Amino acid sequence: MTLPLRTLVLGGTRSGKSAFAEALVDGSHPVRYVATGRLDPTDADWVERIDAHRRRRPSHWTTVESPANLAQALSAEIGGATIVDDVGTWLTGALDDRQAWDLPRGTITPATDALVQAVAHCTTPVVLVSPEVGWGVVPATRSGRLFQDEMGTLNRQLATVCDSVVLVVAGLPLTLKTPTLHAPTTVPDTDGPS
Repeated sequence: MTLPLRTLVLGGTRSGKSAFAEALVDGSHPVRYVATGRLDPTDADWVERIDAHRRRRPSHWTTVESPANLAQALSAEIGGATIVDDVGTWLTGALDDRQAWDLPRGTITPATDALVQAVAHCTTPVVLVSPEVGWGVVPATRSGRLFQDEMGTLNRQLATVCDSVVLVVAGLPLTLKTPTLHAPTTVPDTDGPS
């Protein structure tokens, strides 16, 4: 199976979305793994989550840790596929960097727009892992609602520019969008003259 140029893999926490995305990448070409989680040595649980992801990655993959400018990282050409894991932790970092948690919604739009444009212009396969945030309750905190709103908007924009979108639930993939074949603009007349 040929990997589509742009793939978005959505799923909830512990749904298996990262493992599914990693399995999509053919091992016969170079892989760049863009890890967006920022290491916080004071949070032992977070450190263990990051370490588990590191242990699972093949040693021949190139890893880019915590890029502040994800759009710029995706614009750098490579000779293989790129996995971004995950867009939600990148978004959290973007909100932190701009101290935007208490600012109006849309404050980070320039950064999210740049990411969407970088994905739209990728010339080598890219697989984006992102949390699906729309099925939970509305968060009780403003920051939770801000993240949910910004993440939902970003996921919609990425789904628009991606060729393939897959939702992973309980480790099972559900295809939401597949690459479309270019159909002819007119349907040939196969019935003969009328």
